[in-house]
Amino acid sequence: MQDLAFRTLLYRYFFFGWLFKDASRGNVIERAAAWRHNKERAHWLLTYLRRWLWCTVLLYGMGGLVELVLHSPALSAFFYIPSALGVSVNAVIGAAWLGFKALPGPF
Repeated sequence: MQDLAFRTLLYRYFFFGWLFKDASRGNVIERAAAWRHNKERAHWLLTYLRRWLWCTVLLYGMGGLVELVLHSPALSAFFYIPSALGVSVNAVIGAAWLGFKALPGPF
């Protein structure tokens, strides 16, 4: 197995698009196979949800700490803004996980 570059590993640690196949292309059989493949890998979404949740909480906590200790709301925004983006990423991951669990396939 070839070693991956650190950039690639970091990308794969935080973003899950590489795990899934496009279920909107191909004929019915190919779409069904891609959907089954994606459903089998949907359990990894919970891992990504946890990763983003911890990053969100950590960034929010760092923003609060900077604001309380250094009394610098402008500097704390550098931590609050990514934590707010983390909330939206978690919403997308949660919706994708629920979609794989609740929705029927695209056949």
